Amino acid sequence: MNGPQDLGGMMGFGPVRPEVDEPVFHAEWEKRALGLTLACAALGEWNLDMGRHARESLPPHIYLSVSYYEIWTRALANMLSERGMVTPDEVTAARMLVPAVATHKPKASAGQVAAALAKGSPYDRPVDRPARFKLGERITTKVMHPTTHTRLPRYARGKTGEIVSVHGAFVFPDSHAHGLGEDPQWCYGVKFMGPELWGPESDASLEVIVDCWEPYLQDRAA
Repeated sequence: MNGPQDLGGMMGFGPVRPEVDEPVFHAEWEKRALGLTLACAALGEWNLDMGRHARESLPPHIYLSVSYYEIWTRALANMLSERGMVTPDEVTAARMLVPAVATHKPKASAGQVAAALAKGSPYDRPVDRPARFKLGERITTKVMHPTTHTRLPRYARGKTGEIVSVHGAFVFPDSHAHGLGEDPQWCYGVKFMGPELWGPESDASLEVIVDCWEPYLQDRAA
């Protein structure tokens, strides 16, 4: 979807100013926001791409005006509410008011957390077909404006670039985010030059590499 998170190439937001020696968390509540999001995800009610889509689906006036971890907590509250796991009154009160509903998986104990985080959630998958594109091949991305989830940014649509890496096959976020199955697809690193993305006045030496799933790519370009 063309949501507020898709800011590449947009003007009016000022320069990116990295914080020197930036801490992992700027406030104690941010630690709890991350922990709570991970704990709820472990219940098995949604997957990684559903969680990302929930954050990117926040209204623009909210997404662009709150902090990073507030985006996480607002999206989490929405996902819990949509599945009947919390009520609006509980969100307001910040405590349980009605009995908890059963979930796909039992809640994790504190002792299980470190091992689960270390294991991670690999998203690479085997496929029974070869990669359609090869290293060095020039391709063109599709022009698409889905109302559903996608990882192809607006600034890289309808652009021609070069395949610089073949990552392998991975879960396809566009279907996974909507409960339509993993539908694993080949994923490529595609290099675009600045003028191709931003026009002739762009820095001609600028290179941007975008990870693109195969369904984003049109027939190979000359």
